[in-house]
Amino acid sequence: MTASPLPYRLPAAGPELFGHPLGLPVPDWQGAPFPPRRVLSGYYCRVEPLEVERHAESLWAAMQLPGAERNWAYVTYGPFERFADYRDWLAGMAAQRDPQFYVAVDVVSGEALGVASYLRIDPVNGAIEVGHLNFSPRMQRSRAATEMMYLMMANAFALGYRRYEWKCNALNQPSSRAALRLGFQFEGVFRQARIDRGRNRDTAWYSILDGEWPALRAAFETWLAPDNFDAAGRQRQALSTLTAQAREGLV
Repeated sequence: MTASPLPYRLPAAGPELFGHPLGLPVPDWQGAPFPPRRVLSGYYCRVEPLEVERHAESLWAAMQLPGAERNWAYVTYGPFERFADYRDWLAGMAAQRDPQFYVAVDVVSGEALGVASYLRIDPVNGAIEVGHLNFSPRMQRSRAATEMMYLMMANAFALGYRRYEWKCNALNQPSSRAALRLGFQFEGVFRQARIDRGRNRDTAWYSILDGEWPALRAAFETWLAPDNFDAAGRQRQALSTLTAQAREGLV
């Protein structure tokens, strides 16, 4: 077989059809369920389905902190000048089935710190994407931010999804670095994929597959464990190191 021109290793092939190699069978595949809206609980945050009456005021306050304005650069909506406008936008998102929005709530203070969603939910093929991330300055670079990503990822794979996706503007280097830290595999760039705010967007694609999840789950659980942090809150082991080691074991 000739070498693949694509930036990934060719998968194992199953029986040929009409002289062409095809992928391995996926026996007894019945699809995955559409994600039910439910609370996901962790050490540092609860991931709650977005409810406007419950979350809007707290989220608005968190999004007014200095530095929060930078969060709107790579999305197609916002910033919002008035609370009423932000609340209306949240209400529109909460009413949709896809994307399905969630809020990170601090377990100690009960304050809403940021949002993320499932989107492009494809139960038939078992693929689901995480996106619409908007973490307030209080949540950025926190254990709660990582834990929210872990809880949503773990929930998707527990439901039977085969593929968990992360996509971002190829110029959004913080998002690309976050994807790699979280254990996603870079798959390539879709050039001129969209026009956002009147500007070209090339989209970088990342993914985690169900077969990769057990090793990555162990990496997350090691990092999130309270004993991974000293009395000053400093990590003993870096998540980027743990996920890189997990991926090395998958080769």
